[in-house]
Amino acid sequence: MWYVYFLQSQRADWNYVGHTSNLRIRFRSHNSGENRATAPYTPFTLIAYIAVQTEEQAVQLERYFKTGAGAAWRNKHLFR
Repeated sequence: MWYVYFLQSQRADWNYVGHTSNLRIRFRSHNSGENRATAPYTPFTLIAYIAVQTEEQAVQLERYFKTGAGAAWRNKHLFR
């Protein structure tokens, strides 16, 4: 199982979309500052995740949520 996940910074008005095969470990790594891209924005709240069967599906879905239309959808429905 692969996951596309959505994080919201508790300190700043900033959110993040990523994918992983182990959501618990990945969430911990974001909150501990191990990820250089997200370290300045810790701590995070896990807002939502979507489970899919393959890594390819997860990559495609993550890419969609980073496009204009996907970002508009996620901002409207997840990050109010």
